[in-house]
Amino acid sequence: MYSYINLEERVPADHRLRAIRKMANQGLEQMSKNFDEIYARRGRPSIPPEQLIRGLLLQVLYGVRSEAQLMEQIEYNLLFRWFVGLEMDDPVWDATVFTKNRERLMKGEVSQRLLEAVLEQARSNHLLSEEHFTVDGTLLEAWANRRSFQEKDPKTVVGTGSGGSKLLRDTHESSTDPEARLYKKSTAGQAEPSYLGHVMIENRNGLVVAACATQSSTTAEREATLQMLDDMERGDKVVTLGADKQYQDPTFVSELRERQVVPHIAEYESGQNQSKNSLRPEERESPGFKISQRKRKLVEMVFGWGKLSSIMRQMKLKGRDKVDWLFRLFATANNLVRLVKLIPAQ
Repeated sequence: MYSYINLEERVPADHRLRAIRKMANQGLEQMSKNFDEIYARRGRPSIPPEQLIRGLLLQVLYGVRSEAQLMEQIEYNLLFRWFVGLEMDDPVWDATVFTKNRERLMKGEVSQRLLEAVLEQARSNHLLSEEHFTVDGTLLEAWANRRSFQEKDPKTVVGTGSGGSKLLRDTHESSTDPEARLYKKSTAGQAEPSYLGHVMIENRNGLVVAACATQSSTTAEREATLQMLDDMERGDKVVTLGADKQYQDPTFVSELRERQVVPHIAEYESGQNQSKNSLRPEERESPGFKISQRKRKLVEMVFGWGKLSSIMRQMKLKGRDKVDWLFRLFATANNLVRLVKLIPAQ
């Protein structure tokens, strides 16, 4: 049988993946030198990095739970074949080969570089605010079970708590994912094996400008925020940062001011935690404070999309570095979905 309609013609002109693919390809073109550093010139041919990344983006965008399922989808789904860049009669890769090639991209920090490339496209279309930001964190369920946590050898335990006290994370470790920790963000429910995902958005359109994942702890959100601010190229510009009450801490607020960041952090209105409130009257009463608090819902939309429509409900990768890499790719995919709606069709 012969088909006289190629893959390009089969994909509707107004399909959202067309715009996403175009923006992703623009970002990948800027990363060609990085790929040359990662891939050797000799040896057996491997999966082209551009096709590999487009496949990973499909996995995030459509919530495909495993590489085996992704390969199956690419095998018979013409839309997936077109997006990745395979012709109708091209063979699909083995899931194991796909996974090993992904490991190579992780070492090259490709997800962070792609996030930066996509942000440059948003900046060129004047879609980013360079002065007003919001930060928040979310619990990422690890690929481990509570029952996998076993007590460590007491002779090897070193306390990391206040005054050298031994915490649960010091005395117990998961046999499935040793870097995952039992943690809960609220007093309700039970602690689960997890990591923490951190996102910083700009307040104009809710695009993610920085993202990372860390081990779970009570101070991780504030520490990650300071690190993301330090990694941003802001110069001497004064910016604002909105956040919820979990970030209300005197030391953290002082650190923000030292970085020329105006804290727009929600305050405790009752209870003993009121002692943590550290905003100055001019910060609390400024019109910008109220605007920043209204804009906080934009960051919740990022987490909502990831946990309902993507693969962030439970991280299938093990180890903080791998979870961090995948979380940054998720942030990139979220930006691409947003930009389809923000950038007029061309």
